[in-house]
Amino acid sequence: MLTIEDYQGIKEAWCPGCGNFGILKSMKKALADLQIPPAKLVLVSGIGQASKLPHSLRSNFFNGLHGRALPVALAVKVVNPELTVIVTHGDGDCYGEGGNHLLHNMRRNVNITCIVHNNKVYGLTKGQASPTSDLGFRTKIQTHGAILSPFNPLAVAIAMDCSFVGRGYAADSAYLTELIKKGIQHKGFSLIDILQPCPIFNKVNTYKWYQERVYHLEEDREFDPQNKLKAFDKAQEWGDRIPLGVFYLHQKPTFEEQLPALKAGPLWKQEIQPDNVLEVMKEFY
Repeated sequence: MLTIEDYQGIKEAWCPGCGNFGILKSMKKALADLQIPPAKLVLVSGIGQASKLPHSLRSNFFNGLHGRALPVALAVKVVNPELTVIVTHGDGDCYGEGGNHLLHNMRRNVNITCIVHNNKVYGLTKGQASPTSDLGFRTKIQTHGAILSPFNPLAVAIAMDCSFVGRGYAADSAYLTELIKKGIQHKGFSLIDILQPCPIFNKVNTYKWYQERVYHLEEDREFDPQNKLKAFDKAQEWGDRIPLGVFYLHQKPTFEEQLPALKAGPLWKQEIQPDNVLEVMKEFY
């Protein structure tokens, strides 16, 4: 019987009060509830404070380049679809540098869970505006305030027909745990955007600010996550009211199910046949 302690990695290296602590706690609880052995779990991350999470969670893990976590996760899942693959990165890492990979992995519907720690600021590089920073957000670089409209990851994901789109909040531990469990159990690409206060570099979107605004989508009894138009409408809601939960669900074939190379089973179990490669190479002699 696996417990939360079975997933303990090295000591966390985040600032006091960082929302990453809440996300790590919820992830450990979700993994323990689902009884996923660390040996069968692969965490992939890029660069940033959020990407330090795999160090503090016992599992197989790979730290990639900035914005390039998803291609590695795709490769891992294709080689061994039997593994549980989770990508963990920040809003800058995923929505900025990695935006192109996000779009195409949603199209592919790879069976991986993509968790984004969204603190609406670049924390590791000391406080620049990120793709999700609100208009007018002031930093040491954007001294007159951010002039670009914030990227809306949920609306983009729903428009791309991503098969699972959800949003959680780092301080809402029990609800976030259940959301992460749903994302992992979902068969297909799961995007989970997690609102995460950064007490050092984001003095606007604080714990108090979120606590006064967030609510659970289940409170709206008319909401249906399988209704794309209603999901898209909810994804636009931001400001006085901020919804949390599963915004959109659309079950469809995964990338792995449609890949001819996997019809004979996981690649790592298939026998290597060098003679086939030699025949192809002869064409270039």
